[in-house]
Amino acid sequence: MQQLSDPSYLAFPFRIGTDGAKTSTRARHVREQIEQVLFTNPNERVFRPDFGAGVRKLIFEPNASALWEVTRKRLMASLAEALQGEVDPRTLDVSVSGDGEKLLIEIAYRLATLGQTEQHSFVVG
Repeated sequence: MQQLSDPSYLAFPFRIGTDGAKTSTRARHVREQIEQVLFTNPNERVFRPDFGAGVRKLIFEPNASALWEVTRKRLMASLAEALQGEVDPRTLDVSVSGDGEKLLIEIAYRLATLGQTEQHSFVVG
């Protein structure tokens, strides 16, 4: 029997195998939601034009601290909205830095229902 605090979610991207639709755990589902926010461009979704941070477009911008701070603030707002109910908003921490032509994004948070702390790093560029 599965606990209500850690139900199965449909995996993202959606895919079907020989045993049916693929699923994710709560922790994996939250990471998949973060990836959706990071790599979806604003105005890409018809009914949610403000969804997404579009970080792939940032690789063409000057890789400096001003870009990092604007990106960090945009990500904090987007992630707080997208992860509402899944992540304790007081624990959400985003850091953005650069390394040559790459943008480094680190996101840390605590899952609200499980009390489990997660940290993920993403490299763009």
